[in-house]
Amino acid sequence: MTGMLPDRRHELILRALRSDGPTAVVALAERLSVSRATIRRDLGQLEDEGLLRRVHGGAMPAEGGDEPFTEVASLRVAAKDTLADKCADLVSDGETLLLDIGTTTHRLARRLRGRAVTVITSSLAVYEELAEDPYVQLVMLGGAVRRDYRSLAGFLTEDNLRQIHADRLFLGTSGIRPDGNVLDTTSVQVPVKRAMIAASEQVVLMADAGKFPGTGMARVCGPGSLDMVVTNAPTDLATRSALQAAGVEVAEV
Repeated sequence: MTGMLPDRRHELILRALRSDGPTAVVALAERLSVSRATIRRDLGQLEDEGLLRRVHGGAMPAEGGDEPFTEVASLRVAAKDTLADKCADLVSDGETLLLDIGTTTHRLARRLRGRAVTVITSSLAVYEELAEDPYVQLVMLGGAVRRDYRSLAGFLTEDNLRQIHADRLFLGTSGIRPDGNVLDTTSVQVPVKRAMIAASEQVVLMADAGKFPGTGMARVCGPGSLDMVVTNAPTDLATRSALQAAGVEVAEV
C-alpha cells in the first residue's frame, strides 16, 4: 500500500464503510497500511465532500441513498422526454458524447439511435439501448457493476475516463441548490461524475422540475463547471442568478 495515491485511498475507505459500516480510524489505518494522521486527513476531506460522516474515533457511511433505476424510470417521463428531445437537437453528427447514468440520459440515448456519433458511457441502460445500433460507435467504461442502478462505478471507471476526451457530456443530477451547486445522492457515483466533467469540452446538465432544489448529500460540482442547464421548469431567481453569474446558459423547454 506504500505510495498509494489519495484518490485510490479514498475509494478504499468508502468501500470499507459501505461493506463494514462504522469503522475506526485505527482499523482503516491498519487496513491501508498508512498512519492514523493520514486517515484522519482523508476522513476530513471526504466528510467535506459529503461522502461520509465522522463519528468519535472513526467514520460511517453518509446518510441517504439513491433510488433503484426501475423505481425512478417511471417518474416524470414526459418531462424527461422533453429534455431528451432538446439535448438530442444539440448534438451534431461526428461528435463524441459522454452520457452519465440515470433515467434521463437513458431517454436521450433512445434519441441518438441512427446517429453517426460516438457514445461513451458507464450506464448499462444506455448500453442496452444502443448496443445493436450499427450507426452509433459505443464505448463502455469499465468498473464495478451496480445492478440495481444499471451502472458501473469505482476507480476503474475513473481511470478509464482519464484516457478519453469528449466533445460534450450530458450530466444527470439529484438536485441543484439555489447557489448553483450540483448534488448527488450516491457517494460512489460522485468521483465518476467529476471525472466525466474533467474529460469533457462542454458540460450539459439535464434537470427536470423535480431537481429544483432537489436533494443530495454530496456536492458534485459548482456552477462554474457547467456550460448549459436544460430544464423544463422556470428556475427560481436565486438559482438563475447563480448560474448566470458563472456564465451558464439556461435553456428552458
